[in-house]
Amino acid sequence: MRAFTTLDGLVCPLDRANVDTDAIIPKQFLKSIKRAGFGPNLFDEWRYLDHGEPGMDNSRRPLNRDFVLNMPRFQGAEILLARENFGCGSSREHAPWALEDYGFRAVIAPSFADIFFNNCYKNGLLPIVLSASAVDRLFVECATHLDYRLAVDLDKQTVSTPSGLHYHFDITAHRKHCLLNGLDEIGLTLRHADKIRAFEATIAAERPWLR
Repeated sequence: MRAFTTLDGLVCPLDRANVDTDAIIPKQFLKSIKRAGFGPNLFDEWRYLDHGEPGMDNSRRPLNRDFVLNMPRFQGAEILLARENFGCGSSREHAPWALEDYGFRAVIAPSFADIFFNNCYKNGLLPIVLSASAVDRLFVECATHLDYRLAVDLDKQTVSTPSGLHYHFDITAHRKHCLLNGLDEIGLTLRHADKIRAFEATIAAERPWLR
């Protein structure tokens, strides 16, 4: 998992509430359990004018030019700005996989669905909860400024605007440690690999019938 420390990223505004995980990555793309390759189908039903299926050549599909991900000014965005209850619906971990594979490193919203919120941390994607009024202001600034960027500092737990405003966000000490050091649950476990091997050797010696 990639570590997250600071980010100076272009913002892409998705001005919709209650965006569910089936909109983020439709169900037909859940056949793979690899974490990579989902970016081209992120928001597939909104991004393309036809129906998408696994294995299609996305470069040949007709684009919905009115959807934000297809607008030239938002190409290369690393911060997604969203509305309340982002990531609701089913608990598919493919949703943060698709966002991260596309290139997003952080999502800012007034609220997130709980399971999606937790899955983000497990996959190196930073979900940032700001007040509805703060998010409203960010949407206005993004609409009125080309190449609108935000600076995210995980250590300081701040989001800073080009105009000099600073917003603080909350995160648990454990989640912060994991993101700063690029540790998912497997990575955390492997930090104790020597102790695990020693324990297994002891058990094997004491209880050989378990082999």
